[in-house]
Amino acid sequence: MSSELSVAFLGSYPPRACGIATFTRDLCKAVLQCGRGVSAKVAAINDEGALYRYPSLVHWTIDQHDASSWRDAARAINASNVNVVSIQHEFGIYGHFSRDGRLTDYLPCFLDELRKPVVTTLHTVVPHPSPDISDPVRTLHDKSAAVVTMVNMAGLILEQEYGLDHDKLHMIPHGVPMVPRVPLDKAKRAVQLDGRTVLMTFGLLSSSKGIQHVIRGLPDVVKRHPAVLYLVIGETHPETRRRDGEKYRNSLIELVKRLGLERHVRFVNQYLSLDQLIKFLQATDVYLTPYVDRNQITSGTLAYALGCGKPVISTPYLYAAEALAEGRGLLAEFENPRSLARCIRLLLEEPALREHCENSALAYGRPMGWDSVARSYSDLFYAAAGIAERRPSITACKQPLLTVEEVAPGNLLTATHR
Repeated sequence: MSSELSVAFLGSYPPRACGIATFTRDLCKAVLQCGRGVSAKVAAINDEGALYRYPSLVHWTIDQHDASSWRDAARAINASNVNVVSIQHEFGIYGHFSRDGRLTDYLPCFLDELRKPVVTTLHTVVPHPSPDISDPVRTLHDKSAAVVTMVNMAGLILEQEYGLDHDKLHMIPHGVPMVPRVPLDKAKRAVQLDGRTVLMTFGLLSSSKGIQHVIRGLPDVVKRHPAVLYLVIGETHPETRRRDGEKYRNSLIELVKRLGLERHVRFVNQYLSLDQLIKFLQATDVYLTPYVDRNQITSGTLAYALGCGKPVISTPYLYAAEALAEGRGLLAEFENPRSLARCIRLLLEEPALREHCENSALAYGRPMGWDSVARSYSDLFYAAAGIAERRPSITACKQPLLTVEEVAPGNLLTATHR
């Protein structure tokens, strides 16, 4: 395409530490590099009281808790050469929740002023929503030329429970870096984990991660597999730290001591670079997401593990239930240490099953590469802006929505019924 398209990406952005920030950066970078003639600017959302040294791509900053700041940003984007706005939507960064759980949402202030077409990516889709959740999503849908979800189940929920327009809904998977497969022993030497059987969870820590349930199940695992080491990588989530300090991390450390697992659990209290994370993932035998929120509809960490071809054990939250279908991983029961331990032992003790999960995960992860994801987003951006002369080739992302029965957890490979 000869015409250059200018896209404004709206979301949190590094060095702010959150999953949306990482996704916004990675999507922006991938779109710039996919060869589709797209330029990019970023409108970065600051959390309360924070000042960040942003890269040059960030042209506007928004105070998350200030309605006037949202309006000013929309007016500035209107006055720019931007053709389309890509909104990364997560309720927690577009306002704030009160102590009683009520949402103050400033995104409507932005949308009321904005005069550019919008493509929205929904990072949270809550089933059976209350009006204070469903109404803002419907408003955002009505203001958007296209709405992107990362799994089919999210599209079904939006269509059936929110009443959204099927033709506006597009499924584009969470992007992942494409990394070469490295022999496991070589990868372990590179991060000084020779001789260990590595289990791993990474991401910003909060009680919703459910890491305590893996730790409580480890004694049964290490009896039979004394080389096991569970790596928990990541800083405490900034919102959790602001509210509770390091209470959750300290409770995990105390639990490890109480169970005598000091040799079998290691905390890496850092926000690692992508290259560092990939090295640890390559050295991992089994990846775990023991999350406790049944309604979680995306997980970048699980997507990355699948992209690296790692066998995964997870609780059956919505994203995992779909992503781990057809033998790509095992599902353990929520908040059940014994179930998690059974799944870990099953993958460690049955090499053929582990190899099947690895190969299935790798095959599933290939279409999730950032280059493919960026091309799908670029098609939507061109279509929304009305610049492309030909019909956008969105067949790769406009997948037929499955039925609820086809993605239901009952059809998934699980160790809990063995």
